[in-house]
Amino acid sequence: MWLRPNRALSRRGLRRLVGGLAAMALTTAGLGAWQGNVFAPVFALVECFLVAFALGAAWRAGGRGERLVIGPDTLEVRTLPGHRTRRFQSHWVRVMLAPGNGRHRLLLTSHGNELEIGAFLGEEERVELSKKLMVLLADAKGQTRR
Repeated sequence: MWLRPNRALSRRGLRRLVGGLAAMALTTAGLGAWQGNVFAPVFALVECFLVAFALGAAWRAGGRGERLVIGPDTLEVRTLPGHRTRRFQSHWVRVMLAPGNGRHRLLLTSHGNELEIGAFLGEEERVELSKKLMVLLADAKGQTRR
């Protein structure tokens, strides 16, 4: 199972957005310079670079994700990027929704180890994921859920 945040734009869409914003800012700065504000284009260029940097950083953050693999004996969580992997014994792992910071945290716990998953998901998505994980883990254990 792949967990990924929702991305509103593709890379091409991001480039178009930044280009459009830069064109509008530089047009406005050009009009300001024409009326006597000679510093307007300099400030517009600085603004364009800062906005492009901030939007690019936000877009790259949308590339993170988590891969969950449930086997008969293990639950493996691989975090991307970075490729960190945590393994839990599927017979002992518990799925919990714990309150914290005004939202519920989806936690996997086993033998004193704890891992938060799906932090980038919405509240409803985390609740739905917790239910689905409980069912999948019960199936992996060979038990039936009531």
